[in-house]
Amino acid sequence: MERGEEMRVQIRSAQPGESQDLTALCVRSKAHWGYDAAFTRLSAAALTVNEDDIAADRVLIAVDGADRVIGVACVLTEGDTADLDALFIDPPAIGSGAGRALFEAAVTLARRQGARRMTILADPNAAAFYERMGARYLRHAPSDAIPGRTLPFYEYDLLSGTVS
Repeated sequence: MERGEEMRVQIRSAQPGESQDLTALCVRSKAHWGYDAAFTRLSAAALTVNEDDIAADRVLIAVDGADRVIGVACVLTEGDTADLDALFIDPPAIGSGAGRALFEAAVTLARRQGARRMTILADPNAAAFYERMGARYLRHAPSDAIPGRTLPFYEYDLLSGTVS
């Protein structure tokens, strides 16, 4: 598959026992952007897909036509705010439409959980993607993994927002 070529992507809920493989996908995705081993070690907790989140049906998976896992997203909702806690695409599938499909599914999940808005603490390499999805940049906020680092912080209005 060529970069940018749309593939058939299906979204499903993660299943118990998949956290290790999903965490490995998150690490591969982060490494794709050239982060070194020290950065990855500091980011380990933020890149871990939690079995408790899987059990609570907060983790979504994108699979390709051969049923290979190519992406993962996690939505954590508290009150009327959902946090897009993770959205990672396996590097060979970047540009395939898997990110859009996962984002749309995350929006649906957040709405179903009663959220009115979704916040996103984005990797700088993903900022343009979230803007294309309709998220609004608010400010830079502290990283949840690297002390002293700030990241673009976005909000997506779940009431009026439509993924374009």
